[in-house]
Amino acid sequence: MSFPHYRTKDQDEVDVVIEDRRGRVVGIEVKASATVPQDFRGLRQLQEGVRDRFVRGLVLHDHHRVTPFGEKLQVLWSM
Repeated sequence: MSFPHYRTKDQDEVDVVIEDRRGRVVGIEVKASATVPQDFRGLRQLQEGVRDRFVRGLVLHDHHRVTPFGEKLQVLWSM
């Protein structure tokens, strides 16, 4: 497994990208606020870039509920 981050030339980014030996990819964004913008450009661009290997995109933030933001994209509550 590797744990790099992802950044495009337009500075859209994903904080942590987990890729296993089979090439499956999970993107994780960490936000320090209770409100998460609906702009998931970095996760969506990662999803488009790796296509079928994209398993899930997650946003961890300070809130009390799980919120879906599209296919394979979720906002998780704080841990």
